[in-house]
Amino acid sequence: MDLTAETILARLHSMRSDEERQKYHRYFSFEDDAAETFIGVRMGQVFALAKECILTPPAEIEKLMESDIHEARAAAMSIMAKQYQGKKTTPERKQELFDLYLRRHDRINDWDLVDLAAYYVIGPHLVDRPRDILYRLAKSQNMWERRTATLATFSFIRRGQYDDAFAIAELLLDDPEDMVHKAVGWMLRTTDANRPALNAFLDRHAARMPRIMLRNALEHYAPDERARYLAMGKAR
Repeated sequence: MDLTAETILARLHSMRSDEERQKYHRYFSFEDDAAETFIGVRMGQVFALAKECILTPPAEIEKLMESDIHEARAAAMSIMAKQYQGKKTTPERKQELFDLYLRRHDRINDWDLVDLAAYYVIGPHLVDRPRDILYRLAKSQNMWERRTATLATFSFIRRGQYDDAFAIAELLLDDPEDMVHKAVGWMLRTTDANRPALNAFLDRHAARMPRIMLRNALEHYAPDERARYLAMGKAR
């Protein structure tokens, strides 16, 4: 297959369906005119195409990211994630993909686009590197950059490294956006393997946490423990 943005876009257009396009209304908030950016390709098909196109050069991935079609940008992020994880992907290419994600975050502008690559590209790249960039992202005016900051910590959590997840969660406690609240709660939930550390975080911050963040963080707790922390957060 010709690994160009033009060819990948043509493949996506060949899969479009009005029925599938309408289904996106269940998962995304947009006005009717904005819905034109969804052409109606099932995400399973997008991911299968991304797997076929795993060797797409970063320059062509960037062209896909520039498309107004949501499924094209989803394909770009899926290709980026799969390519970064490839066993034969060189350190130089991984750096290029990491840089592309951050440089074109303006095109990573919905929750699914962040989720497709943040913890497959950004987090893994920083496992053995300084993590200052995540703290800068956590303080960004862009809500999707803040979501990237917290989701990237999943790679550290998987390795038993919790400090950054808790520190970034603390920075985002007063975030105004539900999409950030949900991501922070999700990451806090994954720290449950270190329940004492999570308990300590909740003891300090439950009363201040947005409700959806707190509920997500408590998903693995027993009902009585969950009720105790939720009671602490009632004022919020």
